[in-house]
Amino acid sequence: MAAATTILEECEINPPAGSSPPEFVVPIVFFDMVWYDFAANQSVLFFDLTAACSTKPYFLETLVPDLKSSLSLTLGEFLPLAGKIVHPLTPGGDKPILRYQSGDSVSFNVCESGADFSELAGNHPRNCDDFYAFVPNLPPAKRSEKSICCAVLALQVTLFPGHGFCIGFVTHHAAADASTVVSFIQTWALINKTKKNTTNINGLDSLYWDLILKLSCSVEPPPVKFPIDKLRSTFVLKKEQIEKLKGLLVAANCPRVSTFTAACALVWVCSAKSAGDDVADDEPEFFGFVADCRGRLKPPVPANYFGNCVVLVLAELKHGQAKGPNGFVMAAKAIGDAIVENVYNENGILFGAEKWPEKYDELIGKRQYGVAGSPRFDFYAVDYGWGKPKKFEALFVDGNGSISLNKARDCEGGLEIGLSKPKLQMDVLSTVFSQVLHEFLGN
Repeated sequence: MAAATTILEECEINPPAGSSPPEFVVPIVFFDMVWYDFAANQSVLFFDLTAACSTKPYFLETLVPDLKSSLSLTLGEFLPLAGKIVHPLTPGGDKPILRYQSGDSVSFNVCESGADFSELAGNHPRNCDDFYAFVPNLPPAKRSEKSICCAVLALQVTLFPGHGFCIGFVTHHAAADASTVVSFIQTWALINKTKKNTTNINGLDSLYWDLILKLSCSVEPPPVKFPIDKLRSTFVLKKEQIEKLKGLLVAANCPRVSTFTAACALVWVCSAKSAGDDVADDEPEFFGFVADCRGRLKPPVPANYFGNCVVLVLAELKHGQAKGPNGFVMAAKAIGDAIVENVYNENGILFGAEKWPEKYDELIGKRQYGVAGSPRFDFYAVDYGWGKPKKFEALFVDGNGSISLNKARDCEGGLEIGLSKPKLQMDVLSTVFSQVLHEFLGN
């Protein structure tokens, strides 16, 4: 990797002593098992600092100790993140659990880098490989005759002297979905800024656990393979652009018109148009995204439910439809119809879940796009006490072809769309994105 870092300290952070039970167990349910064998979620928040606050002495003597202290308090509120997934190896035995035991901790690395901070924190195309110097790996799993134990969270703080710092996060996907991770980050930031603590399924589990055993799915996330040979870019949609796009969809009588459907339809169309002439018009392609189940289960689970609680939703079109003159409307209708059919199904959001694995298997080798994130996720509201982040980067989109979606930093009501593509594809996609916006909006 081009962007090297120097490790200044490697340590472990525990929840506050005496404030936690000796053991705390959360079952791994089918919502979590779906994400077995997926790559770990890695992301980075960049913060710019004043010259006085971006010196090495200030970093090591003030900033890092504050972050360690507040992290410990935060882990007391998110105890499972300090624990480990326990994957049993005994056939026909117990199902996996997420278990915290007294003494468990989170790996926390402190680093320094001479990389170009402004280059990394920009929106223009940048080398994907360069970002992995600023996120840690999950510690190696511990094996015994009875089980494999995997950590679920690791963190890294890196100083860019004279410019700022970044915080790198890696989480095991089977332990927590995006809502849980965002809640953890926001809580940690709040505690660090205020220096105060916060106020304190059914048979599908067995079905998915049997499937994991049958397929020998690994509890250890696969490693990132370098070189990635891709560039990452951020496309920003302003509020007025989003509203114009939604207006086009309302005029076309699309179902479930929202900022999400408009943004996703735009990305789908641009991706299809930039695919080249080698793809047949009648080839099916799919756009996948997840829907939060927390308030949609019967009975509903609490909004602060810990772990994964999302289902996959798939929209489908022919390639020729997606890239055609009416592609934007057709993509939005397909996404809206998929939401109605799956999320608002009269039989419940889990209707047909026992057949999802077969459905997913049929997608192997097919043209797929996907989105990770939500217009609700506001990483720029995260303030550890040094102001809002300069940039958020979701590294996990490098491996699976998904896009990241979150609130924009510098324009109220806007969105940031993060993509990772090989250079030639990124050049074509950037051009198509500008052309399509001009076609639809005239700017």
